[in-house]
Amino acid sequence: MKTDIFGLIYASEENYNLRDLVLHRSVAALPVGGRYRAIDFLLSNMVNTGIRRVGIITQKNYNSLMDHLGSGKEWDLARKNDGLYILPPFDLVANTGTSGIYRDICDALNSKLDYIRSAPQQYCLLSGSYTIYSTTYDRMFEEHIAKGADVTMLYSTRPNTSRQGDESHFKDVRLYMDDDGRVRDIEFDSQLSQTENLGMDVYLIHKSLLEQLISSTVARRKYNFVADVLIPNLKHLKVYGVPHESYVGRLTSLNSYYDINMDMLREDVRHDLFTAENPIYTKIKDEPPVRFMDSAKVRNSVMGDGCEIYGEVENSILFRGVSVAPGAHVRGCIVMQDTEIQENCYLENMIIDKSCTIRRGVRLMGAPEYPIIIKKGAII
Repeated sequence: MKTDIFGLIYASEENYNLRDLVLHRSVAALPVGGRYRAIDFLLSNMVNTGIRRVGIITQKNYNSLMDHLGSGKEWDLARKNDGLYILPPFDLVANTGTSGIYRDICDALNSKLDYIRSAPQQYCLLSGSYTIYSTTYDRMFEEHIAKGADVTMLYSTRPNTSRQGDESHFKDVRLYMDDDGRVRDIEFDSQLSQTENLGMDVYLIHKSLLEQLISSTVARRKYNFVADVLIPNLKHLKVYGVPHESYVGRLTSLNSYYDINMDMLREDVRHDLFTAENPIYTKIKDEPPVRFMDSAKVRNSVMGDGCEIYGEVENSILFRGVSVAPGAHVRGCIVMQDTEIQENCYLENMIIDKSCTIRRGVRLMGAPEYPIIIKKGAII
């Protein structure tokens, strides 16, 4: 029965709390964990469930996302039937009469109703793109059918794993449920919620009901799926929640991005996210393994292929092709692809974007609560 589900990922979220990280890429394309992108976790969850048709709704800054996804072969989605569908926004003006910018997810879904109708599967698994977790949706589908639900939501059952600051209220959905798991009330972006049941921006719904709800909502010039579709219809729709009890990270701010990457240095988090039963797939690049020179000192760090380490690295995440020269010290840093750190640098609590050059002797120190960010391609 799970083959009767198609996936739809809304990769058009705009969150300027992520600052320079999303100047040239979407949230879905954010690099995490030394070799992955945020969307890898969502796609892998769907593929591990048995979903073989996935649409990706894009809007702006999606070149790096499309380059990463390619034909979808790494996720076994390069298929003659079904497979991976990139849904760009070029038909937005013609279909909706808008200026070319999605006003929220309902606007985006309304512009893609033809794709939804054409799917041979009957159920849609609708997801955002800013949540990091690992699971399959088997239980979600089984409970949806067993309870005769109209909408089933996935939610986290434990407090936020990552410190995310005041900006963590970005798309903060809190669920109040009865003993049977039926959602009786929802708080959206609440500052003082009384529940830790945090929605994970994942919804299972029959595609005909989705089409009906979206068309009705957009016709009233409303566009938010939670505030304008779910909350007004809680008394009329059977909305149920299904718990996810493992790690959940939300890419809602610069602090949350830093924390999620640092969390991946913890053994318990890696155990939750990376399992043999539910592997996380990503784009493969043919690069040599990490080279540790005689002068290298490395402690509690994750490194991608192609790195060359001469200096000292501690409690850090290094992506592919990073070089750390002799005498350089890197502590508590996230260093993205193809960055060069020259001799005798001292870097602490930093986020360094792709293709940067940190010249010899530079000393930069942030704090875990306020990491310094260096934008893509910078020379310091």
